[in-house]
Amino acid sequence: MRDLDTRAQNVMRNIDQLADDFMANLKNLTSEKRKEAMADIQQQFNKAKEYGDDKVQLAIQTYELVDKHIRRLDSDLARFESEIQDKVTSNTRPTDDQVSVAVKKGRKKIKEKEKKRKGLSSDDDSGGKTLKKRKKTGGKAVGGKNAGGKATSIPASDSPLAVLPLASGDVLDMPVDPNEPTYCLCHQVSYGEMIGCDNPDCPIEWFHFACVNLTTKPKGKWFCPKCISDRKKK
Repeated sequence: MRDLDTRAQNVMRNIDQLADDFMANLKNLTSEKRKEAMADIQQQFNKAKEYGDDKVQLAIQTYELVDKHIRRLDSDLARFESEIQDKVTSNTRPTDDQVSVAVKKGRKKIKEKEKKRKGLSSDDDSGGKTLKKRKKTGGKAVGGKNAGGKATSIPASDSPLAVLPLASGDVLDMPVDPNEPTYCLCHQVSYGEMIGCDNPDCPIEWFHFACVNLTTKPKGKWFCPKCISDRKKK
């Protein structure tokens, strides 16, 4: 980019010098000499424009390369966060031994309560109340939210303990920046090789090679299909 800037500046200085010489000797130049001088100045302008187009292409390619790496980093970050969430979920999930210990503790507490009630009521009544209490505790909601967002309940006939795994979110690609400008007849963002219309009033300005049936950069001035059509109407 710096090398292109240097070349463009040298060409512009050369154009200024040629223009000054042309204006200073205009009265003494013949018609042929004037045409030659004008052609020389025009050639230098074309060269400066080529350097400018090359700078634009280089800037577009650099932008696409940086954007590509940003998207890759975003994807890796989302995958890394998903892996961390899975590890946390697996670490907090109780093992079979933990479930067994919890069941034993629950049964022990129930037996202790049954012993305390023996002095107040008969064994049958005590057993009936205990059964009712166990049925009440059986339907309590445990675990996190499912995919529908509703809490999951465990019926009384199921195991007294249950754990639901957390649902992990889908990893989505980074959307295209909505603020990024669009170009060409296809109204898409800049990519690949592009060419600029030489009409200063062109509303689109830049076009993809493939959209205007170009494979290489044409020599001289180039006008887009829209500007050519507008000129023919005039």
